[in-house]
Amino acid sequence: MPDFDVYKASLEYHAMGRPGKIEVIPTKPTLTQRDLALAYSPGVAEPCREIARQANDAYRYTNKGNLVAVISNGTAILGIGNLGALASKPVMEGKGVLFKKFADIDVFDIEVNTEDIETFIETVAQLEPTFGGINLEDIKAPECFEIEQRLKERMNIPVFHDDQHGTAIISGAALMNALELVGKNPKDIRIVISGAGASGISCTNFAMQLGVKRENIIMCDSKGVIHSGRTDLTETKKDFAHETSARTLADALEGADVFYGLSVKGALKPEALKKMARNPVVFALANPDPEIEPALAHATRDDVLMATGRSDYPNQVNNVLGFPFIFRGALDTRATAINEEMKMAASLALAQLAKDEVPDSVSRAYGGAKFKFGREYLIPKPFDPRVLYYVAPAVAEAAMRTGVARVQLDVDEYRERLRRRTEPGRAVMSVAISTAKELRKRLALPDGSDARVQAVAREIIRDGVAIPVLVGNAENIRKGMKGFAAEQYEVIDPVSPPDNELLAVRWKERAGLFGAESGMDSYALAALMTDLGMVDGMLSAADRVYRETVPSVLKYVSKRRSTKRVIGMHIMVLKGSAVFFADTTLVPNPTAEELADAGRLCAEAAHALNITPRLAFVSFNNLGASTQPEAEKMRLATRLFQAANPGIAAIGEIQADIALSPEEYRNVVSKEVWPEPANILIFPNLDAANAAFRLVRVMAGASAIGPLLLGLRKPANVMPRGSTVQDAVAMAAVTLAMPQLSSESGLYNKVKES
Repeated sequence: MPDFDVYKASLEYHAMGRPGKIEVIPTKPTLTQRDLALAYSPGVAEPCREIARQANDAYRYTNKGNLVAVISNGTAILGIGNLGALASKPVMEGKGVLFKKFADIDVFDIEVNTEDIETFIETVAQLEPTFGGINLEDIKAPECFEIEQRLKERMNIPVFHDDQHGTAIISGAALMNALELVGKNPKDIRIVISGAGASGISCTNFAMQLGVKRENIIMCDSKGVIHSGRTDLTETKKDFAHETSARTLADALEGADVFYGLSVKGALKPEALKKMARNPVVFALANPDPEIEPALAHATRDDVLMATGRSDYPNQVNNVLGFPFIFRGALDTRATAINEEMKMAASLALAQLAKDEVPDSVSRAYGGAKFKFGREYLIPKPFDPRVLYYVAPAVAEAAMRTGVARVQLDVDEYRERLRRRTEPGRAVMSVAISTAKELRKRLALPDGSDARVQAVAREIIRDGVAIPVLVGNAENIRKGMKGFAAEQYEVIDPVSPPDNELLAVRWKERAGLFGAESGMDSYALAALMTDLGMVDGMLSAADRVYRETVPSVLKYVSKRRSTKRVIGMHIMVLKGSAVFFADTTLVPNPTAEELADAGRLCAEAAHALNITPRLAFVSFNNLGASTQPEAEKMRLATRLFQAANPGIAAIGEIQADIALSPEEYRNVVSKEVWPEPANILIFPNLDAANAAFRLVRVMAGASAIGPLLLGLRKPANVMPRGSTVQDAVAMAAVTLAMPQLSSESGLYNKVKES
């Protein structure tokens, strides 16, 4: 059990600042009298009339389509019993936090002060106009079964009792994967269920949907085995009563393959565990303390495969893997129900996701722990961002297939849209990603023997972004890429580089020839191949120090003849908007001419991502007020840029806050001079640019994409140390797509490149 400090911390957490855990925030401007007139009277009358004419317009003009009610009467609160409706409010608020955190779904928590079934049902049913879905929570059995069923029959929006179905869906995914690992078929196994409440009944029903035979299931409650000779059974329990000589949980476990614990601490004794079949699957899901502690279970049997409801043990069966994403798919299709097919789709998606390679971001969220499908990783982790775009599309597809969806979606487009929610940079990079997928170019990845580089290559293949060309030890690369077809990637070993006369000449020219035993360096070889057009681009994706790898690129990939200096640019993504920072990595103290050229390169990059460039040459000074050389440099850079690029909005020298928020500083800069915020900031030197992007990333929580190397004749980039595999995949797309998009642009006067 938690110690006193945890209790105290929890009370302080809930009481600090504004009490509770949720608030309502307007989604439309409310700054002016006009805004208020539109938000309320008289303007609000118009959407009211439209909804009266066409009820579905409520999804267009209100938040109904993204609003779920979390409703309880507090009769079975989260393992602590019947404390009443008011005492359930902290849990219901917490559920709202999880909906918002994991699936961006808004929630009103509603605590209904009654234990009368008829009153509760009538209260909830009358709320249908307000919500897109109903999540029932912490309602005791057997009343919960009748309440959910009758509301589902009466209401035309999804009604979902998470205590019943959530655990069943998540544990079902874990069961499928556990049985695969131990080599058992669902139709052949025997299951014992400890606990005949809402979760126990639902888990049993779901197991039968997975193929487990009813006659192979024994259910136990607090009085022992539910058998046909008992006279104290509810109608729900009678459905699971068998003729059996077993009377205790220990009797029932003789030769059983699976134990489902949805009961109380300590229910599974070591002696009973010993009676189970080989490779027993034990799901001890009681919270906060499981039916048997994992350490004790493993000490009792070394072949046991375990899951619990606890986050501090492997294989946590956590309902948060289900309800946010199930509702997301249901809401986005405007489903009238969450049916069995949608629940099964969610479970199958979770089971499949556990088998896929786990991204770096998940490992970081769990203190650097590495996860791979196996006995200690049966289901995804709750903080795996991929769950949203795996589960919700699967649920949406099932809703459409079974006829409960009122909106039809393109599943692939929907999955990409959801993915952008979890990866802010992906939304900005969407043009590049879609273009790269269409082009299917060849991307050289040096240091191809490195495990991280191979992980990047595998993701590039899965995303369809490019054909990876791994440069490194051929034998090690093929081992690491096992499971991928030979035509999905290429391997080039520096020991035996491609037979290309020009390549050999350039190598001798620039670096001198290595001995035959060592061959060429993989970075130099990848860069030379890029420069010669033997591949379409290169990306250094290994987790190495930036300054140690970027020289190979700059040495062997030629600079564009029209470019003063190669620069490094970061794209900072915050709340869906992007601002370009330059030069953040390469040029310590650029001249005015180099700054103007950097502005041109950044403008091309912005245009390549379908962003209209608006440049600000940043200074401590505003518009000629200072005679200091630093201010004069930025003034001159602005003039040079404007003269060479008359069609692009630019201002300088100017302070960063004024450039980004001109509406707040109209006493400094008029609307005629600078009507809209800048999206490209050109800094006076490397110190300023590097410090600015790092401060914004840490203090504002912005996502940093880059640095992108601008000014090279052929596309090549280097990932900084600490980047994730997902960062590298996005960079791969940009590396290959951006030159194509730039070259097709008619906005800029291009100097013919060699």
